[in-house]
Amino acid sequence: MLPDNEDANMRGELGVQVRTAELQATPDATPDLINNLSSPEQHGAARPPQQLWAEQTVKSGDNLSLIFKRAGYNDGDVHQIITQAPDGKSLGRIFPGQTIAFQAGESGSLAAVRHVKSPLETVTYRRGDSGFDSQVEIRSPQVRETWAAGEITSSLFMAGQEAGLSQNMIMELANIFGGVIDFVLDPRKGDTIHLVYEDLYLDGEKYKDGDIIAASFTNQGKTFNAFRYTNASGDASYYNEQGVSMRKAFLLAPVDFTRISSNFNPRRLHPIYKTSRPHRGTDYAASTGTPVFAAGDGRVYKAGYSKANGNYVFIQHGEQYITKYLHLHKRKVKQGQRVSQSQVIGTVGSTGAATGPHLHYEFLMNGVHRNPRTIHKKLPKAKSLPATEMPRFQQAINKASTQLAALRSDNRLAMSDSASPATPVR
Repeated sequence: MLPDNEDANMRGELGVQVRTAELQATPDATPDLINNLSSPEQHGAARPPQQLWAEQTVKSGDNLSLIFKRAGYNDGDVHQIITQAPDGKSLGRIFPGQTIAFQAGESGSLAAVRHVKSPLETVTYRRGDSGFDSQVEIRSPQVRETWAAGEITSSLFMAGQEAGLSQNMIMELANIFGGVIDFVLDPRKGDTIHLVYEDLYLDGEKYKDGDIIAASFTNQGKTFNAFRYTNASGDASYYNEQGVSMRKAFLLAPVDFTRISSNFNPRRLHPIYKTSRPHRGTDYAASTGTPVFAAGDGRVYKAGYSKANGNYVFIQHGEQYITKYLHLHKRKVKQGQRVSQSQVIGTVGSTGAATGPHLHYEFLMNGVHRNPRTIHKKLPKAKSLPATEMPRFQQAINKASTQLAALRSDNRLAMSDSASPATPVR
């Protein structure tokens, strides 16, 4: 259901066609839209009070009782909706930034509540003769395919920004190639990125990033390709052209766009204590607040603070492997929590015995510290698609493979029939 106060300029790119499609797809929304139109007999007359919506924005720390009280209603109204409406319990799951609108009846009592959970989902609760009922409206964004290309002059992050990519899209690109490219050491000036991806639009304006369909990273003359593919079981992941998963057991580095300030060294002179102490990990220098990722799937078995380690997170990966993340500015996970590879578990900081903002990262195999820079050579290889699924895979990636080849050869005409550029290819 479109908001009542929607500006007329929203009749843009898709215009009335969008409105018509929504009315046909969601007949339950029709009464509200029609109620907002005045008939010839009503022209010039004031809108009936029951048609007005009073909006409340959910704030941090809010609960339903507080929100209803601000709107002039009470806990009894909350209880009626939650217990009577089929989707009533959904109203209890609120998050900061969402809007809850209230509509009063002629007597001033609560007639309806509209919970805008996201631009794509709205739940409306209306009072009827037998109590509150609910209607759920789901909107589908328009998917537009586009592409981008860039050349690395300093870092992947800067190249992505110059190519018109959002920060989230750049992070996703780093996650896709994180198992085969070390973004601390490997990128060189002149390396290139090319990708075909989706943008999601609502009412003619970009709503959010979609999926990366295909991407390539040319590093020191060697090109790595990745294609998004949904297998026969319905699971989506990224594979190279041979059907080998891009996802390795562990990321080569758990933090992006940094430099190494100290390597694994069993006899390093400690910069604070000035004594010879083993440096059992790798230090990645980065700005305070830089996201730190879980190197692999696992469970947080320790998370806390100590004088030496500062804020830290330790993750157990199965029976053999442990990764440790020290000197964090903030922890984003708790002890006992399950985490997935590339999930943000904290941010870079300088807590504890640290001379400056950096991530100290350790990797243990069977209880023994290993060099995080070289351990990947001893880890299990990536899984491949079964031979029986390869024909389906090759057919699915054929179009994207052609698009990537066209991008790398700067053949813009070949791309024009299937996608539009985010920025010109450099």
